[in-house]
Amino acid sequence: MAKHAFTRELRLLTPAHFKNVFDNPVRAASPHITLLAKPNELGHPRLGLAVPKKALKRAVWRNRVKRVSREAFRLKQHDLPHVDIVVIAKKGIGDVPNDELFELLDRLWRTLSRRCNDSA
Repeated sequence: MAKHAFTRELRLLTPAHFKNVFDNPVRAASPHITLLAKPNELGHPRLGLAVPKKALKRAVWRNRVKRVSREAFRLKQHDLPHVDIVVIAKKGIGDVPNDELFELLDRLWRTLSRRCNDSA
């Protein structure tokens, strides 16, 4: 049975990890959220979150988006290619309910997987 955890090795931790993803990434975007990805050699996907104050003023709102993004990644990690992913929140994401955010992320994970497999 697949393990559905979100451990330390599944996270982008350093600025260097994030910078690597920002250099020539594969993109999947919607009006509320953008996913950037770049292949890694680790054998599993990793997630980084960028939820700026400019997009969501209150910490509670930013934390909700991060929590939902982590949970969506945790459940979908075994279907994703071996890539480093950065989730970037945009203005207006605070108005999206959790269930719609889950569906949006699910659609973007699939798009990203398809694009990463095409570029490989």
